[in-house]
Parts: sequence; C-alpha cells; structure tokens
Amino acid sequence: MQRILIVEDSATMRSLLSSSLEELDVPVKITEASSGFEALRCLPRDRYDLIVTDINMPDINGLELVSFVRNNEAYRSIPLVIVSTEGSDRDRDKGLGLGADAYLVKPFDPEMLLQVARDLLARSAREG
Repeated sequence: MQRILIVEDSATMRSLLSSSLEELDVPVKITEASSGFEALRCLPRDRYDLIVTDINMPDINGLELVSFVRNNEAYRSIPLVIVSTEGSDRDRDKGLGLGADAYLVKPFDPEMLLQVARDLLARSAREG
C-alpha cells in the first residue's frame, strides 16, 4: 500500500489530484491536507511514500513545506512533487532547488502526474 499526502488549499484541486493518483496501478491510501500547517500535523501520524503539494497556500506555503521536509531527518527521503500555477523558470528552479523531485504546472496533465508518481514511488522502493 502506497501512502500519498496531498497538500492543497483548493478542495476542487485536492479532489482532482486524488482521483488522478487513485489511477496508479498499486493500492494507494491518500491523505488530504488543506494547508501546509495541516500537513505538518499529518506527517508524524503516518509514513508517507509521496507528498504532492501546491505552493500558494495560507499559513505555511508549499516551498516552506518542502524546506521543512528536506531538513527533517524523519521525512527527508519522502519524494516531493510540487503542482502549482506558478509556472516561471524562477519558481520551478526555487522549488527544485529546495529539494522537490518534480514540478508540474497547473492545469496539470493527469497522465503526467501519474508517470511522475510512478517513477518516484519506484525509485523510493529501490532506495528504501
């Protein structure tokens, strides 16, 4: 069972991300958080195999979440995907520079998200 944490303040986008990731060819358990703060409360409660996060959120934004995860020994190996409306090279470079494994721009292609998730979950399983 692959555990995925989706961090997105828009309920519609959370639902779209969830339904896309449910199409993975492995069993998944998806946890949804509506903010970076809520994500920080979820992390110690379960072990996650993948985190998918937006950037623009109230309280703790996605870049701060990526930075927290990468600087925390307990979570640093969890693959991270940013899905954001921020599509400039500067935003992409910043997200990847902080440690995100992939950066997709909204509106995202569900097939592209699935492929990125498959690749990261497979890599994580090999390294695990």
